[in-house]
Amino acid sequence: MNQNNSMTRDQELRARALKVVPGGMTGHLNAAALPSGYPQFFESGSGCRIRDVDGREFIDFMCSWGPVILGHHHPEVEEAVARQMALGDCLNGPTERFVELAELFTDRVEHADWALFQKNGTDATTVCLTVARAGTGRRKILVASGAYHGAIPWCSPSLAGVTAEDRAHLIYFAYNDLDALERAVAEAGDDLAGIMVSAFRHDVGFDQQLARKDFAQRVRAICDEKDAALIVDDVRAGLRVAKGCSWETLGVNPDLSAWSKALANGYALAAVAGSDRFRQAATRIYSTGSFWSAGVSMAASIATLKVLGSVDSIGYLQRIGERFRTGIAAQAARYGIGVRQTGPAQMPTILFDDDADYAKGFLFTGEALRRGVYLHPRHNMFFSMAHREADIDEALEATDGAFRVLAEHLEQKRRVG
Repeated sequence: MNQNNSMTRDQELRARALKVVPGGMTGHLNAAALPSGYPQFFESGSGCRIRDVDGREFIDFMCSWGPVILGHHHPEVEEAVARQMALGDCLNGPTERFVELAELFTDRVEHADWALFQKNGTDATTVCLTVARAGTGRRKILVASGAYHGAIPWCSPSLAGVTAEDRAHLIYFAYNDLDALERAVAEAGDDLAGIMVSAFRHDVGFDQQLARKDFAQRVRAICDEKDAALIVDDVRAGLRVAKGCSWETLGVNPDLSAWSKALANGYALAAVAGSDRFRQAATRIYSTGSFWSAGVSMAASIATLKVLGSVDSIGYLQRIGERFRTGIAAQAARYGIGVRQTGPAQMPTILFDDDADYAKGFLFTGEALRRGVYLHPRHNMFFSMAHREADIDEALEATDGAFRVLAEHLEQKRRVG
């Protein structure tokens, strides 16, 4: 506690931020949307654990909302970062790391004949959209209703400050719904520039839904028939569900794909991978940023990709995720509480039955937090290579306690009701 006003350090920082930042915090990082007790400010991270500014340590199942795939403060990544930082980061042009990373990245991603680099996922999805329009000379982009593709007027989940013109050429369909897809294609007519799809449906607050093979193949066929761009938004799932693009597992390669999150193990970097079909279009658009070619993040990405390439990273993440999923399922059954675990095991969403207002989820994750485990009540979570079996077992001890409290709470409500 702060002895001057009995506020915690986190509370003090929130109060200070509120005076100088609108709302105190913006977007998905706003802890006000989480159960009481969740910290807003953090001090450090190491491996699969994070520490808040009040010294509390948690096993981290959000991994910085996806960017951390090897673990916080990974030694090989940090060594590469230190070497590059000693030489320079943001210079008048890119460093040698720019070419090295492009070579390494295009070698990893099957459909990639070239790469462009940016700083965050919104940059990458927007570049994909722009390249698709430049390459086809058309305007309409098909996107799934409720899908998250970034935080900018054409795709922001908020309509504040957004005009109808910003989205005039977007057409919506339901993910995995072939009939809805065909209707959207018909609406686009001869003006179809591209279809943008998430690796799988991971809308916040809903059960995740893996892409069906027939859906993916039909999207590919339509783009071929219409000479339009198939764009896979791999910002969230990239490097966690497949060695290359996530839709490769379905036998489908896109024309363009957007990447960020885990690409540099927590350092700011995004990428667009493209086929030769859109190479010339990529040279014609104007997309740039003074920080986009900074060397430190690229050095971090090179190290990250090399570490991931030296082991069966996908297999490991799946196994460790399944260990947690199996434990949660057993606990839920033991306490007689209905839960739904959806999505890839390494990127799980856990939602409770009959919990439209997420009250059960808030109570459960709040109790897990009190026991040293950082989960999310509505968003998909993430595993890293730093999560070990012992960490999962320790986390399951905490979730067992959280289930027990939830069961007692529900029983008390039943008696009162």
